[in-house]
Amino acid sequence: MSSTLFRTKKVEQSIRDTEEPEHALRKSLSALDLTVFGVGVIIGTGIFVLTGTVAKNNAGPAVALAFVAAGVACGLAALCYAEFASTVPVAGSAYTFSYASLGELPAWIIGWDLVLEFALGTAVVAVGWSGYIASLLDNAGWHLPEALSGREGAHGFGFDILAAALVLVLTAILVVGTKLSARVTTFVVAIKVTVVLTVIVAGLFFVKGDNYKPFIPKSQTVEAGGSLKAPLIQLMFGWAPSNFGVMGIFTAASVVFFAFIGFDVVATAAEETRNPQRDMPRGILGSLVICTTLYVAVSIVVTGMEHYTKLSVDAPLADAFKATGHPWFAGFISFGAAVGLTTVCMILLLGQTRVFFAMSRDGLLPRFFSHVHPRFKTPHRPTILLGVIIAIVAGFTSLSELAELVNIGTLFAFIVVAIGVIILRNTRPDLPRSFRTPWVPVIPVLSVCASLWLMLNLPAETWLRFGIWMVIGFFVYFLYGRSHSRLARGEEA
Repeated sequence: MSSTLFRTKKVEQSIRDTEEPEHALRKSLSALDLTVFGVGVIIGTGIFVLTGTVAKNNAGPAVALAFVAAGVACGLAALCYAEFASTVPVAGSAYTFSYASLGELPAWIIGWDLVLEFALGTAVVAVGWSGYIASLLDNAGWHLPEALSGREGAHGFGFDILAAALVLVLTAILVVGTKLSARVTTFVVAIKVTVVLTVIVAGLFFVKGDNYKPFIPKSQTVEAGGSLKAPLIQLMFGWAPSNFGVMGIFTAASVVFFAFIGFDVVATAAEETRNPQRDMPRGILGSLVICTTLYVAVSIVVTGMEHYTKLSVDAPLADAFKATGHPWFAGFISFGAAVGLTTVCMILLLGQTRVFFAMSRDGLLPRFFSHVHPRFKTPHRPTILLGVIIAIVAGFTSLSELAELVNIGTLFAFIVVAIGVIILRNTRPDLPRSFRTPWVPVIPVLSVCASLWLMLNLPAETWLRFGIWMVIGFFVYFLYGRSHSRLARGEEA
């Protein structure tokens, strides 16, 4: 039985599957498109909120170093993703990589994990976008009925019509074509980056050197908690992270890491890239470098404009401009955040549909979903199905408590990909690799350690919810996926 659970799908077979006419995606993306996708999904409200919040609560002005540390942790994973995506240019990202290196059951587990990660991420972002748009409408004197404003604070029936509408519109764009999605994303990302750069340049004029003193504040110990809301590492070892000081920088890094989530979505578009061997590494690593640079710049500006002890928690960057006598920047930042969230939502939805499509093409999910549209050459069936489901979830659910499931899912995928690089180097050293992760196995091992450390800093209740979802996944695999797998049917034949 174990031999069937860990049977691997050859890289050559995965690539041949992409050439079947009714299951083939159109190759239309360039390195620039991939970089824009990466920047589009990474930069969200985190750059405007997390920077000041973490500076006040965890690291002070040294939050800039926390962003560098988190960027390095993501960079280790990105190097592993770049090798896999250029070697196995097939839709599905970590799912496809796992199938080629670890086997069918691990591939199913990571695919099931990614479906949850991207679906929940899309819904959470859609609800956040709805909040910004509703706020802008209120400022203009237009008020939505309470019943259509979402579940937060609703009495009786509550449906977030804005969040649901956004998901459905983006679903339609994704059905029409990935190149159209790339054009829309490029336009929106240009607006978003312009807002960020404007904030950085304008903020530099209000920076005061005294606000950086002390750059690394004196360390403060945090009382260990015993509930499920405490980090797992506290419950396991009784260790409580410290705020401020040198260790506070790493505590802050575990928080700001979540502002980087999304660059792995670029790998799901490998099959739709014209020259994946050259362009996938450029897109993955390029987007990560750009976003890390912007994050560090924003953190330096916000802690220089106002002393970290006076920063607000809800909207630190906007409030820092208010404190300098320029309140109109608050509306400008809200506009940038609202516009930017549309691309985050679209690219997460794109990533999920590609993973679902790859799993159905392998038979682990119904093959009905693996047929592409005859004209647009997009996986229209899973895109429509998942778009409608996520629109309903976003409309009816308050997802703030479940958002951390997105984080644990991403880190789990990082670990699997890093291990997969080591295994595939040993089992298939003959494979042509246009990009090779340097210093294997050192870099993948460091990536595993960094990701595991960040996972241990997540609340225990997040681990519990993640475990429940994985158990459901095991049942689905043994009841359907294992017997319908194309590899299994090929072995029987």
